[in-house]
Amino acid sequence: MAQSVSLSFRVSSEKAAELDKLAEATERPKSWLLEKALDSYLEEQAWQIEHIKAGIKAADEGRLISHEKVSEWLRSWGTDHELDPPEIDRKK
Repeated sequence: MAQSVSLSFRVSSEKAAELDKLAEATERPKSWLLEKALDSYLEEQAWQIEHIKAGIKAADEGRLISHEKVSEWLRSWGTDHELDPPEIDRKK
């Protein structure tokens, strides 16, 4: 098991009260709930950063889809003539 460290930060009294209610309702310690929330947040942020970096790399390599093609595709949604997703425009 990883070594635990103690963290301290401020929250509004409303958030603290909500955390108290959640801890009581779930019969879990507040620290457990906060650690699970932090796990979810860190995972989400790591996913987002990874995908942003991949998008920048794709753009640097010229793997792009023009705004016009995406707009045309989106405007077709829900119509009788919905278009397939646009293809990547490659730099020449």
